[in-house]
Amino acid sequence: MAEYTHGGDILSAKARYGGEILDFSANLNPLGMPGAVRAAARAAVDGCVHYPDPLCRELTAAIAARDRVEPGQILCGNGAADLIFRLAIALRPARALVTAPTFSEYAQALGAVGTQVFSHRLYAKENFDLTERVLEELTPGLDVFFLCSPNNPTGRRVKAPLMEQILHQCGENRILLVVDECFLSLSDGAGPGLAPRLAENPRLLLLRAFTKSYAIPGLRLGYCLSADGALLERLSLCGQPWSVSGAAQAAGIAAMGCPRWPEEARKLIQTERSWLLEQMCALNLKIWPGEANYLLFQAPGRADLKERLLERGILVRSCANYEGLGPDFYRIAVRPHGENERLISALKEVL
Repeated sequence: MAEYTHGGDILSAKARYGGEILDFSANLNPLGMPGAVRAAARAAVDGCVHYPDPLCRELTAAIAARDRVEPGQILCGNGAADLIFRLAIALRPARALVTAPTFSEYAQALGAVGTQVFSHRLYAKENFDLTERVLEELTPGLDVFFLCSPNNPTGRRVKAPLMEQILHQCGENRILLVVDECFLSLSDGAGPGLAPRLAENPRLLLLRAFTKSYAIPGLRLGYCLSADGALLERLSLCGQPWSVSGAAQAAGIAAMGCPRWPEEARKLIQTERSWLLEQMCALNLKIWPGEANYLLFQAPGRADLKERLLERGILVRSCANYEGLGPDFYRIAVRPHGENERLISALKEVL
């Protein structure tokens, strides 16, 4: 079995540490799960004696109203990762482009179907920002370009003028542009994202999830948006019919009734992220100024930092498996102040 390299592996951390874990490795809403979402998921358990709605009709209607899109532009799945793999299976593209570093599931899904995957390198000296250099690689013959904004693990968003150029060039060269907006609602200046551009960009597909915004990773709920109904139908046929459980659908519907939850979290994130940046810079750590609910940093020469912090009951995300980063790169979520204080205290002990 392949090694698990993502954040949130609490069971393994508990087994090694032997106690409760303070998890900074999963980038979730620091306010946690809304009470209404928790109650809806619990209440839905009684209905689990029946199959869930395979079409997610009520959930789709709620998403359409919140995101201001047509219900026919939505496909729900078992988390955004489910839809990434479905896309790779449905299209089996010959050539694809991803940035580096970025979320590893894009390349993993594409590699599983034999796609030739090319990486566009992002550089630390440029804050890992995407630049106009990428336009040189969006040429005829490329089938799909995966783009994450805000990017994981850097927390950097693609600037609006460059995104416009990318949209235009992908359309001109018949390249499917897949933009992962899973962290958008918890990032600075969060707005509607690219959803208003779907109708005029049929080669645009957006990935979104409830996982981060409403802190429900265990329920597995994500969705994609596209004006290409035929593409969504192909994705639907590449997944099993009951991919979204009844409890997850109920939780998603309740989450749509809490539209201000991510907004309230952003206020906390901005304050606490600034505090963490100041504290970590004072420890001579190299931190990149992210715009989302997490921070990428480097502890030069300290490839053991994750293990040393775990000895103190704190789990952080090693970024050693990200292309373009090294074993002394790490990512932390922005948490409530008391938890952030514990992290800084532990870092002072270790460093």
